[in-house]
Amino acid sequence: MSVTKHTISVLVNNQPGVLQRVSGLFGRRGFNIESITVGASEEEGLSRMIIVTTGDDRTLEQVQKQLYKLIDVIKVIDLSAHPMVARELALIKVNAEPAARPEVLGIVDTFRASVVDISPASLIVQVIGDNEKIDAMIELLKPYGIRELTRTGATAMIRGIVK
Repeated sequence: MSVTKHTISVLVNNQPGVLQRVSGLFGRRGFNIESITVGASEEEGLSRMIIVTTGDDRTLEQVQKQLYKLIDVIKVIDLSAHPMVARELALIKVNAEPAARPEVLGIVDTFRASVVDISPASLIVQVIGDNEKIDAMIELLKPYGIRELTRTGATAMIRGIVK
């Protein structure tokens, strides 16, 4: 069995402890959660979790079956089994003395990112995109000195209309 990256959507009742139960199930099955985002869904009272993990297909299928056994889980979809759109947001605080700013701003423009804060010695850059885009931008900003970095984790959706 090959180990692949999976992006899973889990629709749940918005109840205390659901996140803990869902993440605990992954841990018990030996799946590492690379990222997890949770927020409101299109239905009031329901939240959507987007979980990015790696593992073989057979184990993932078992995790999906176990998720359905949790009382607050409504629906589980392996988004990565379909054409999907996935995005992540990162905020990057980078050293940017006035002399280096034109170079840093060139990188920001190239990645269609934006500067959301400026201080005398640094900039905070916001970049939105897929994992590879954010990784590439971070690599290009490293030589200037990254002071702080935070990422949201992926959020995703299947393309088109799902029946």
